[in-house]
Amino acid sequence: MKKLIASLLVVLFVLMAFAPVATAAGDKGGFMGFIVGCCFGIRSGAAYNDGKDLHWREWALIIPIAGIVVAILNGLDGMNGLTSKDMAAQYGANFY
Repeated sequence: MKKLIASLLVVLFVLMAFAPVATAAGDKGGFMGFIVGCCFGIRSGAAYNDGKDLHWREWALIIPIAGIVVAILNGLDGMNGLTSKDMAAQYGANFY
């Protein structure tokens, strides 16, 4: 357990060291782009870099039990044929 915590701290310090370098490269990407890409996938990371916000359903996926429920709801919406255009009409172009 101590090795795991030590490893996570080393990774955190390395990320903190390189985050200013990545952020200085431009307004896209950076540390938040890295976090969004790691936690929510490449599509959400690319959309975040394009200036889109994360939908509440994407944030809910990282909550342990609620994430399972939201994942099932997302699957049901996908099964019913929900498209990005439908989501943009419902929630606005700020998200999709």
